[in-house]
Amino acid sequence: MTRSDATDLLLVAKKDKGLSFRDIATILGRDKVWVAAAFMGQATLSVEEAERLSELLGVAPDVTLPLQEPPLKGALDSTVPVDPLIYRFHEITQVYGTAMKAVIHEMFGDGIMSAIDFEIDIQKKADPKGDRVIVTYSGKFLPYRKW
Repeated sequence: MTRSDATDLLLVAKKDKGLSFRDIATILGRDKVWVAAAFMGQATLSVEEAERLSELLGVAPDVTLPLQEPPLKGALDSTVPVDPLIYRFHEITQVYGTAMKAVIHEMFGDGIMSAIDFEIDIQKKADPKGDRVIVTYSGKFLPYRKW
């Protein structure tokens, strides 16, 4: 079973059970975005998490085996993404990336934001002009070291 096969089976089982990523996250004791990343093959499930997920979704335990192995992170195609939602994040980086970098360096100094010691939160905010998507990135600042 490949990671992609596991993702397909888990997504079907999730839909069949009428569960959201938030529902599953509550049961696993994780965040909804982390759970979605695990489903998409970008985060590693522990044995216990895999067992709970298998039981919850009613899938064979071997379905979750590929998600217990460390993934190849960032495994999207290297071309510009064509999915409109994913492309918007790419576009945001293209338009605001250098400004974000400048502000971060001004506030913290020379370094980067960790994508390992990192959290992301996605919320929905009602707005009469159209609901708003609120995305919050929280990553540890890692200063470049001189040697």
